[in-house]
Amino acid sequence: MRALASLSLLLVACDGPATTPDAGDDASPPLDAGDAPLPAPPPSEPGRHDVEVLSTRRVVPSAGLPTETVPQHSNNNLDVIRHEGRVYLAWRTAPDHYAGPDTVIHVVSSADEERWTFEASYAMGTDLREPRWLALGGSLFLYVSVLGTNALAFEPMGVVVAERAASGAWSALAPVDGLDGYIAWRTRTERGTPYMTAYLGGENIYLFNGLPLESDLYTTLDGRAWTPVDPARRTVYRGGGSETDFVIGDDGTLFGVIRNEPGDENGWGSMVCRAPASALAHWECRIDPRKYDSPLMFWHDGEAYLVARRQVTETGHYDLMTRRGTHAAQTAANQIPYTQTPKRCALWRYVQGEDRIAYVLDLPSGGDTCFPAWLEGEREGEIILYDYANDVDDPTTARLAWNQGQTGDTFVYRHVLRFTRR
Repeated sequence: MRALASLSLLLVACDGPATTPDAGDDASPPLDAGDAPLPAPPPSEPGRHDVEVLSTRRVVPSAGLPTETVPQHSNNNLDVIRHEGRVYLAWRTAPDHYAGPDTVIHVVSSADEERWTFEASYAMGTDLREPRWLALGGSLFLYVSVLGTNALAFEPMGVVVAERAASGAWSALAPVDGLDGYIAWRTRTERGTPYMTAYLGGENIYLFNGLPLESDLYTTLDGRAWTPVDPARRTVYRGGGSETDFVIGDDGTLFGVIRNEPGDENGWGSMVCRAPASALAHWECRIDPRKYDSPLMFWHDGEAYLVARRQVTETGHYDLMTRRGTHAAQTAANQIPYTQTPKRCALWRYVQGEDRIAYVLDLPSGGDTCFPAWLEGEREGEIILYDYANDVDDPTTARLAWNQGQTGDTFVYRHVLRFTRR
């Protein structure tokens, strides 16, 4: 899917001197490092809350799933929503992590998140990613991004949508007009308004061609026709940005994070962004050398929280500050070591007033992991997070490099976190 196999070839093809990073704190650890200790997590910087993980439970596969939803080896991209008293879960299942024709999106629902009822399954003979929920009125919409079948390419083809009517019947997937070539990253309702973040030009990420991507911000009235939040400013960031999420605080300020994997004039890693309540599409951003893959943001009791992948190295940086050769060569010099190190799914927070991201804690996770979704818990101060990972009950998972994890079985997990006022 991510065309990582082409990176080694790119290093040979790029102009300029060799760009493999010098050995140092963030050089890739050898995969046969034996019992050498992994780098410690960064210091935790809790804000208003102390946070602890109360429980972790595997959902996919599990005995509570209906027989119609047979999990394959790779169970990863997912979303959850609470709608009319039930929790709806959609996830991608496929023979492996990479693009192919055998991908299925399964949809189930539950009253207790243990025993699940079959709702629908969708397959199109091509890759499907990024299932996203949106409740609007009595209807529930499921958006899915369509990609190709080449395991060594990233080929965005647009967004499709299915609707669960008030009767409980599910429609077929149908194209969303105006989103050809897009990946819909998040759909959410903030302060009563529905939003979608979507990015265009995703095929450029792994072609290393220097062409820009657009991160766009949309809204809708009916769940099917999407229009820019600001007609004069559809794009909130143009450059290397792709996966984008945000949350709106109590005073209306928007706090956002954009993954900046291919890099641009600002650098590589992620963009940490903010916009005023009066101009939600006018994002002001600053670079962070860490790459917050699959960003999810939520607001809880005065804090803007982020859940995203963490790089397990001494600094956690994706940008290794190699400034030799072409832009493409520098991108490869960041990307190749990134694929060869362990990962975690982590909770972070947006430090308001400083416009930076602070680490809080890791979820039980390892290998190929993250792509989170969240629900408000039933008890005060509890948040439920769903994500995926290799087997968290296997002690060797913590040491798996990301590229190793992508070739293994992955599962969907449910975590309960408790936030306690400090």
